[in-house]
Amino acid sequence: MSLGVLLVEDDKELRNTLRQALQLEGYRVLAALSLADARALWQHRSADEDLDLVLLDLGLPDGDGSAFLAELRARSQVPVLLISARQIEGEKVRLLDQGADDYLVKPFSIEELLARMRVAWRHRGRSVSAAITRYQQADLDVDLSRHRVLRQGAEVHLTPTEFKLLARLVRSAGQVVTHRQLLTDVWGPEYSDHTHYLRLYMGQLRAKLEADPAQPQCLLTEPGVGYRLSEARPG
Repeated sequence: MSLGVLLVEDDKELRNTLRQALQLEGYRVLAALSLADARALWQHRSADEDLDLVLLDLGLPDGDGSAFLAELRARSQVPVLLISARQIEGEKVRLLDQGADDYLVKPFSIEELLARMRVAWRHRGRSVSAAITRYQQADLDVDLSRHRVLRQGAEVHLTPTEFKLLARLVRSAGQVVTHRQLLTDVWGPEYSDHTHYLRLYMGQLRAKLEADPAQPQCLLTEPGVGYRLSEARPG
């Protein structure tokens, strides 16, 4: 199952940008715009919504994010990355001493954020690699960052669900992804047994992306297990 991130940010534009970027990388994102929202999401998360990292803004409409950091550290060792426009050196040191894993000053690049997230997990003994976002094989070219799919050089229109399913396979290109993993990551944990969804959407994807949908070369079936996107073309 993909890693879960709690994003606490009151700026709507930045929150949406970060959420989309994290989802593109394959993370599950719960987004909060206040301390109250963050506390509620943390407290009422289900087993299928377990959280593996918190991105926490400091300047929130109902208080300072440092209060939530203290609450988290009293009961959890989940990695916490602070994001703030504040550049006061003493405050940064204080918050790092109080348990924050890192402190990013706005504005920052998505690439830097993702790298620092991976470092935070690595310090916890968890190895997380950068996600694959570009896939090229035969006459198929998928660029997740540009939300573009080409076949024989022509753009292919995919529905939002078709694109999410293809993106999940791209991020694990060459590896088998089980039925349950695909259903959970694309549709949600409540759909983990709805394998007929997969059969339907895989059929639609093959019809749009394979030269011969009956003899697929890219979107491969692993009988009784799941699906696999064939290895990408080298270089």
